[in-house]
Amino acid sequence: MGRFAPSPTGPLHFGSLVAAVGSYLEARRHGGTWLVRMEDVDEPRTVAGAAHGILATLERFGLAWDGLVLYQSDRSAIYHGALQRLLEGRQAFPCACTRKELGGGVYPGTCRFGLPRGREPRSVRVHSTGVRISIRDRVQGTFIQDLERDVGDFVVKRGDGYIAYQLAVVVDDAAQGVTHVVRGADLLDSTPRQVHLQRLLGFPEPAYLHLPVAINSWGNKLSKQTGAAAIDHHPPVNVLWKVMDFLNQQPPPELARAELPAFWSWARGAWDASRVPRMTAIQVPNGLLDPP
Repeated sequence: MGRFAPSPTGPLHFGSLVAAVGSYLEARRHGGTWLVRMEDVDEPRTVAGAAHGILATLERFGLAWDGLVLYQSDRSAIYHGALQRLLEGRQAFPCACTRKELGGGVYPGTCRFGLPRGREPRSVRVHSTGVRISIRDRVQGTFIQDLERDVGDFVVKRGDGYIAYQLAVVVDDAAQGVTHVVRGADLLDSTPRQVHLQRLLGFPEPAYLHLPVAINSWGNKLSKQTGAAAIDHHPPVNVLWKVMDFLNQQPPPELARAELPAFWSWARGAWDASRVPRMTAIQVPNGLLDPP
């Protein structure tokens, strides 16, 4: 079972479509279920109407999901239940530190064994002492991270009261029975934290496949913040052909002018994850969405 889990902070762009297509085809190629989840747990960043726009674009591009769309904003009580389990098991602890105090570096363990005198708890962090996680990613290969050295005790409940992405995604993947996670390589660094939480909470560990991220000529990931163009009104097959080319699936040139059903019929049979470039990022040319 696979899933596509966008954050509704704006319309779909080419980079997010790469993740959607890769996760969809990996699931469909193996006869699996494909889910869509809106990761709107970070409510201050959520843009009104963006979730509806994303779903409409997926439908227009022929990406049909199974079941109902899950919204993280509806699941706060469930996340807090998982948080309470971590606290009761002494696997997490309250922290009084602010971002300004920490200066952006690896957390030094200030509150690991108790809050400093006179300080009130702000966030909750998970213990990382002595934790070393090794992941075998199907595209990126072996990825090893020493959590204590490289990340430190990481936040699972933020200072503003919101549950952190790392905990929410783990709870949801387990609840939805996700067995294969296909997403962008910008999230590879987060995966050891998620595996650590899966093990603490007794959840199954999915298989991981991190696709190369699309970057612009300045080396920045395509995103709303870097001015990535929305794909809403572009001819679907034209853009989908370029996604498959980006992922080295060798689409025949004539497919760029095919009807949408014919494109997907070819793509579902041709998808081969072993062809995906073993790279974390690939630059896309200017004028990417111009007609072929």
